[in-house]
Amino acid sequence: MTRIGDGERIFLIVICGPTASGKTSLAIDLAESFAAEIISADSRQVYRGMDIGTAKATGEERLRVPHHLIDMVDPDRNFTAADFVGIARKTIVEIDARGHLPMLVGGTGLYIRALTEGLLPAPGADKELRDRLLARESMEGEGTLHRHLKEIDPVLAARLHPRDRIRIIRAIEVFSLTGRRLSELQEAHAFAEHPYRVLSLGLAPHRDDLYHAIDIRVEAMMAAGLLDEVRALLARGYSSHLKAMRTIGYRECLQHLEGKLSLDETVAHIQQASRRYAKRQLTWFRKDKSIIWVDSLRESDKIQALIDNFIVQH
Repeated sequence: MTRIGDGERIFLIVICGPTASGKTSLAIDLAESFAAEIISADSRQVYRGMDIGTAKATGEERLRVPHHLIDMVDPDRNFTAADFVGIARKTIVEIDARGHLPMLVGGTGLYIRALTEGLLPAPGADKELRDRLLARESMEGEGTLHRHLKEIDPVLAARLHPRDRIRIIRAIEVFSLTGRRLSELQEAHAFAEHPYRVLSLGLAPHRDDLYHAIDIRVEAMMAAGLLDEVRALLARGYSSHLKAMRTIGYRECLQHLEGKLSLDETVAHIQQASRRYAKRQLTWFRKDKSIIWVDSLRESDKIQALIDNFIVQH
């Protein structure tokens, strides 16, 4: 492999796509073919005790191929994109030093982008400032914050809809805390050197096939004991209000345990929420023009050829 220490960037294969598209199965087969190790790019698989609902690789699959960034913290711990990047970068160097190919696999687009393109050098959120900005908008009327943004960062204001309150507040927040326009930070970041030589492959099965796979997966999760997994987390003292516990699958099971949903309704709600999430994931990934899309695992020969060519040509 090509190493950073040799003055070159490390090869990194990215396998991305929506939930239930078959990323794990494909990645394991590819990892065995190319002597790769898998790094999970899933914001929920970092939590211990949340196995079934996050579709973690099984013990057998982890014996076949080494997996990293799984079971990192307890569900009541905060784990950020910055945490992910810090650990993943170190892991990639270690994998490469072993002569193996790092393979980033998952559906959390923010994690993948942060690792492959770097994190924008901007400050964290300031809740008090955000609350003051929201109060100002409420008191002075809709459009107040957008007009303020025009004064401090006209370039970004021109790109944002006046009702895009979340992004408007973030831009004002960055300027207030740093004195720098967010548009300028974004422009500088766009030209930053990417740390890896990346081949990004996206799985995008036909919608009907994907939705069917989602429905089957949810039924399999329930049969595997997702409700018992949620009960066990509660028994260990984890609050139902934790961010990790309010994600797809877990929140619906909590509603069932609280008597708010029947078992059939729970399954249907998880399936519906998963389909909506898959749609959002595809929307995110479609913005990345570097991704080479394949429609199903039936194109495994094509995928293997793409990786072969990528390694040979670089």
